Amino acid sequence: MEREREDVNDSEQSGLIPGLPDDISLSCLARVPRKYHPLLKRVSRQWRELVCGEEWHLYRAKHHLEETWIYALCRYKFEQLRLYVLDPNQLKKGWRQIHGIPNRCLNRKGIGLEVLGNKVYLFGGCGWIEDATDEVYCYDASVNAWTQAGPLSTARCYFSSEALNGKIYAIGGLGSKSSNPHSWDIYDPPTNSWTSHEDPNVIPDIEDSVVYDGKIYIRCGSSSVSSHVYAVVYEPSSGTWEHADSDMVCGWRGPAVVIDGVFYVLDQTSGVRLMMWEKNSREWMVVRRLSTHFTRPPCRLVAVGKKVFVIGKGLSTLVFDIENAGHKDGVLVSSSVLKLTSDDEVISCKSLAI
Repeated sequence: MEREREDVNDSEQSGLIPGLPDDISLSCLARVPRKYHPLLKRVSRQWRELVCGEEWHLYRAKHHLEETWIYALCRYKFEQLRLYVLDPNQLKKGWRQIHGIPNRCLNRKGIGLEVLGNKVYLFGGCGWIEDATDEVYCYDASVNAWTQAGPLSTARCYFSSEALNGKIYAIGGLGSKSSNPHSWDIYDPPTNSWTSHEDPNVIPDIEDSVVYDGKIYIRCGSSSVSSHVYAVVYEPSSGTWEHADSDMVCGWRGPAVVIDGVFYVLDQTSGVRLMMWEKNSREWMVVRRLSTHFTRPPCRLVAVGKKVFVIGKGLSTLVFDIENAGHKDGVLVSSSVLKLTSDDEVISCKSLAI
């Protein structure tokens, strides 16, 4: 009996890797590729707590060991939501479905998707017989589990969302009859709570949004009778919205992404072209046109490092390097990811680094 107690004590005090200080053990384990993290969690309770803990993420971020995966929220043919993930380092394995989306939001329309830290948030939305909701659900990518987070200050659907400076912004959209359509909510993770704000420049009908130059830009739905594009920009230092640069927004006619401070747009109005905003000359430049054989509009854009992912219907995915991709006859040479067997509609795509 005494011997058994000694063995338990030795096991508890042996550290992450027996014979090594914990800081050295952390340095070794943190270099294991992200695709093997589920295996690390099965070794022992101590390893699982490490991989799922804050210290692990801070260490990988500090030492530039993070790996970014892409998360796509889609609508299946039976009108139900599905969440998929793609490892850019394993393109041949394609997209993998993440199960466990809470049943309460499976059939909702106009739902928001955002990423902050190591978590994916699903919030808001509405249904055929359900008004806009304030419910928020959180998927922890480290633990592979869903929980419910603090509710939105304002129930809303068909809105825009962005993450900036460690907070999530839910902007515009439709809400209850009593809610202000010119409002936005800000989520603070440490307090797990939202605060509501109002500004007459915020519009309810938002078609796209992007974080650029440390500010949030939103663009309203295009008009069938006017070529004018209405867009406003949020200045976090003052907490106010102002009209955006008209020269810049005139060419913003599709999903946008920012790479190394450069603003890119996928123009799908006439073929499929990747456009770039040239800040110095204040004009839009055509980077290259994309082959329509590999894109299935409507498409979404995500950037991981220098690579651009064009994600279309059925999760058909075109990948190219913004700097080093080869060109032939003016068409951007790229690689592709095998699409799903079903024609899932892509609602939103975000990247998450661990």
